[in-house]
Amino acid sequence: MFPLRISSHYLKLLEQPGDPLWLQAVPDLRELSDEGFKDPLHEDEDSPVPYLTHRYPDRALLRVTDCCAMYCRHCTRRWKIAHPEPVPQEIIHHAIDYIREHPQIRDVIISGGDPLMLSDHELEAILTALRAIPHVEILRIGTRIPVTLPQRVTPELCAMLRRYHPLYVNTHFNHPKEVTPESSRACEMLADAGIPLGNQSVLLRGVNDDPAVMTELVHKLLAIRVRPYYLFQADLVQGTSHFRTSVADGLAIIEALRGHTSGLAVPHYVIDAPGGGGKIALIPNAVVAQTDDEITLRNYAGNLYTYPSRPPDDDRP
Repeated sequence: MFPLRISSHYLKLLEQPGDPLWLQAVPDLRELSDEGFKDPLHEDEDSPVPYLTHRYPDRALLRVTDCCAMYCRHCTRRWKIAHPEPVPQEIIHHAIDYIREHPQIRDVIISGGDPLMLSDHELEAILTALRAIPHVEILRIGTRIPVTLPQRVTPELCAMLRRYHPLYVNTHFNHPKEVTPESSRACEMLADAGIPLGNQSVLLRGVNDDPAVMTELVHKLLAIRVRPYYLFQADLVQGTSHFRTSVADGLAIIEALRGHTSGLAVPHYVIDAPGGGGKIALIPNAVVAQTDDEITLRNYAGNLYTYPSRPPDDDRP
């Protein structure tokens, strides 16, 4: 149903069956469940040309490979990736042509699979073509390589990437044990190349659905110059229902972070809405009561405070 691939680096981190890293890497019979959808985010519906998703007005996602260093068992694209053959160049050129022909696209996310599975030369050819498009202002790379194959991040790769600023990298740490000396070094090399780093975690049952675990993770990420960016509620992907938690669990984690640690450490908790609705942010409800004149708020410690709902010169009904 979905191949097994575990990098040698990640394999060494597995301690015993059922531990948080084992759950992410090793197949489970529960993956045979038919609950959920093959394409819950309707990426195919929002794909005007193969390997390109254009859902938001000014952003497009370009899938440049179907290969990863490790096939994570919670993968959203498990039905699209895990193919060893390279994506034909004519498909990538066609997708880049689409971007070139749509001037509203100012931000391109290079994704996969994992883009850093490409060689430096292959990746640079894509970056060069995109950077030559005048209306493309921002390039982003989504990769789990710093977690699963950190030795792929080399001085040569970083030197190449820094030629294409503004360039951002979003990576995918889910558990504190994934922050190793090797992964830390990979992130620090990218940061030293001037690349802002963000992290996109997925809330996974038995992996990180605990406020203490998530607090440790975000603190470790900031220490290696990776900004916690998103915490995703698990998508409704067929074969992954055993990973899903309740939304209340996610809100409880955010509530445990807000005010108790730096705002830099608090990711946006989001649901990528089924059916292609896009990312919708969820926050714990801090509003206790509201009238026309004032709002009552609850802070991180549970204390209540009032604040005027509108300025004194606002005479609107």
